[in-house]
Amino acid sequence: MTVVLKTGLLKTGLLGVGLLKAGLKALNEDFRIIFERDPAARNWLEVLICYPGLQALLLYRLAHHLYQLHLPFIPRLISHIARFLTGIEIHPGATIGSGVFIDHGMGVVIGETAIVGNYALIYQGVTLGGTGKESGKRHPTLGENVVVGAGAKVLGNLSIGDNVRIGAGSVVLRDVPADCTVVGIPGRIVYRAGERVDPLDHGQLPDSEAQVIRALLDRIEALEQQVQSLHEASQKPSQPEKVLAHVSCRLDDKVIEQFLDGSGI
Repeated sequence: MTVVLKTGLLKTGLLGVGLLKAGLKALNEDFRIIFERDPAARNWLEVLICYPGLQALLLYRLAHHLYQLHLPFIPRLISHIARFLTGIEIHPGATIGSGVFIDHGMGVVIGETAIVGNYALIYQGVTLGGTGKESGKRHPTLGENVVVGAGAKVLGNLSIGDNVRIGAGSVVLRDVPADCTVVGIPGRIVYRAGERVDPLDHGQLPDSEAQVIRALLDRIEALEQQVQSLHEASQKPSQPEKVLAHVSCRLDDKVIEQFLDGSGI
């Protein structure tokens, strides 16, 4: 009995040490990535004291470490304290990789079963939440190098691929493959194969709604010209029939198709 108890305590201790080392390594990456991605970061003391995103991750990693040891109450209390101090709520059961940067961070919510990949960039007001009271995996999974813009909501047990960019204010309700950009409500997928974009360059986000409206206006203008030509031809029956140029009027235009298909419509 004593031997079994000592063995169990030893295994628990070794597990705790291993988890602690992994957490410290991830925290070091969280600290380092800030200097890469934030031009306002001046020195280590300023980052340590004045960056709520880093503070929230520090407290999360402590709470997550205790949560994995099945310690009751304390992990949630630490999470609650972190929310009070930083405005960022991360459930201790969430899984967050290394090198994650929560910029500004006020209003960020990350649910219990959410998984955030390495080097993700999350702005203020982001929610990685569920859509109901279902049990099990009910929060999204983000791949590596994912950028989630300010105020974006990713809801449900979704899979967001590597290098995905989610535009500010978007609401994502379906899976997103790797190397895509998502914009709008509901979030529409815009493919950008082969184009590498800096994660902080939000000016490069496409405006799919404007592109579709422009395409539809061009169609309307072409149809109006065709109707006008037919009207003029009908007023002059004695003249030879005018050969009209073919005007494409298909509704399967690529930009419109991507706009509709992108949100699952």
